[in-house]
Amino acid sequence: MKQYLIIGLYLLSLSIQSQDLTALYEKVNPAIVIILTEQKELLNTGTTTKTVTSGGLGSGFMISDKQIITAAHVVQVAEKVSVQFADGETIPAKVISAYSNADVALLELIWPKKNIEPLNLGDSDQLKIGQQVFIVGAPYGLGHSLSSGYISGIIKNNDAKNPFTNSEYIQTDAAINTGNSGGPMMNMEGEVIGIVSNILTQSGGFQGIGFASSSNITKELLFEKKILWNGTDLYPLTDKMAQLFNLPQPSGLLVQRVVRSSPFGIIGIQDGDTEIEINGEKIIIGGDIILSINGIEFENTDESLLNISKMIEISDTKKSLELKVLRGGKIVILGR
Repeated sequence: MKQYLIIGLYLLSLSIQSQDLTALYEKVNPAIVIILTEQKELLNTGTTTKTVTSGGLGSGFMISDKQIITAAHVVQVAEKVSVQFADGETIPAKVISAYSNADVALLELIWPKKNIEPLNLGDSDQLKIGQQVFIVGAPYGLGHSLSSGYISGIIKNNDAKNPFTNSEYIQTDAAINTGNSGGPMMNMEGEVIGIVSNILTQSGGFQGIGFASSSNITKELLFEKKILWNGTDLYPLTDKMAQLFNLPQPSGLLVQRVVRSSPFGIIGIQDGDTEIEINGEKIIIGGDIILSINGIEFENTDESLLNISKMIEISDTKKSLELKVLRGGKIVILGR
């Protein structure tokens, strides 16, 4: 009899949790969006390489009637960004700020979305391993899909003094797949405690290990540091790589791709046109190599990156921007 009572209480507990999750989903779902992008990619036909336009897909969520948080890799080099809501309305958007290392970005709608209750960012410092979480997004384009699981671990790398290398990721067993990136990871109070980033996989699909950037690192980077989105896919060249590219200084930033309408694109930065593989990693070469920004030479150190971050803060968008680049073996100065 005691055994049946325990089983009954367990099933009752599961039923209550299911009802709670259903109510939470219905409450938060209208503020969760699908991010649709268009970007340029290199297509190798075997004999030639050409640039084509490809579509991208991600998820996001509203924090106000005009602002949306998503993952940086979803929008970093997007030429066009549109936001699709649960009611079918689609509104164009622009990227305001993005951090590749922490994989978080802030978007702004061209016009506000009416009658939406935004989501709140919770305190990720209060998270504990084993805590239940749920995720809503668009895996493989299946919009507003829910998955749930538990926090498996927390990985911190926020000792750096500069915002470019700060990160803090929450590990989870909640199912994450292509299209989930940028969507919210929420606690059972309906607060966003993480922004879905990526998965570890050998098959290409979800295998039980996913990661989300913490809400606290997101708040710090997007609302305290406020670095201007530059619209480039950059690859740091240091040590041996710097020598291979014959740089006139110890390090530089290779521009693989650039959005023409972005701040760096507007002043004339050129991107690459040839894809190669070095040590198993594919990179795009042929583009400019940034040597300095507003007179600050790029070095892969906290001091250099911190000084550069101060130069491109959103609050100083009217400040002049000057880039020294290596182009075709010659030094070129670009600016506005």
